[in-house]
Amino acid sequence: MVATRLPLLTLVAILATLLVNTLSNFFPPGGQNVGEISNTVLSGVLITPANYAFAIWGLIYIGLIAYGIYQLRPHPRQDPAIQRASQLLIVACLAQVVWIFLFTLQWFWASVGVMLLILLPLVGAYWTLHRPHQRTRPSRQRQWYAQIPFSLYLGWISVATVVNVAAALYAAGWNGFGLSDMGWTVVMVGIAAAIAAVVAWQQQDTAFVLVFIWALSAIAVRHATQPMIWITAIAASVGLITLLIGRRFVT
Repeated sequence: MVATRLPLLTLVAILATLLVNTLSNFFPPGGQNVGEISNTVLSGVLITPANYAFAIWGLIYIGLIAYGIYQLRPHPRQDPAIQRASQLLIVACLAQVVWIFLFTLQWFWASVGVMLLILLPLVGAYWTLHRPHQRTRPSRQRQWYAQIPFSLYLGWISVATVVNVAAALYAAGWNGFGLSDMGWTVVMVGIAAAIAAVVAWQQQDTAFVLVFIWALSAIAVRHATQPMIWITAIAASVGLITLLIGRRFVT
């Protein structure tokens, strides 16, 4: 029963989330869509990347749809790891729909809580699919249609979680314990880079790390007139690229 219904529910959840995301750009529940809120109400959140960075959602949804179709096939849908990943993905999709409503209604702290309900299931799905204890190399199809889509999705949600927390703090008027907004942005860039560095070293996951490099580069572009931020973001990007390349030679 699970092997029959779960794949269909997973594909429906992916398509429904895509539909809600798309409609929210034209008919936002709170009157402004996510991008408009970021550029107005939250314009002072310096960790937010340049607008073009959010085009990565197109690639993420292409990957998720590819996964949705892949897990419909007879062999993948009988795979316990795929079944577990699909169950967790459904949770993440449902949470993402709720997040859109909360964020566009400007309930920012509530949106942080729901963002964690997106992030944590994706971490579980990622861990399940990559199977760090498994020594056999996954097939090319599994890599492209299962592992990479989750790497892209988890990578961007990891970045989004950092930005979401920064947005909630900014909206609440947090004083930063005396540290300037620019200083906290540098700290958060460092945190984001550290997350990517751990994955680069432990998993050698190029797709995941490239998402962070994409986001960090977009932060640098947005703050091209603020050397403290763009130099830190570029340095972090170069460091991640170097780590990815270096890790290849170590193994």
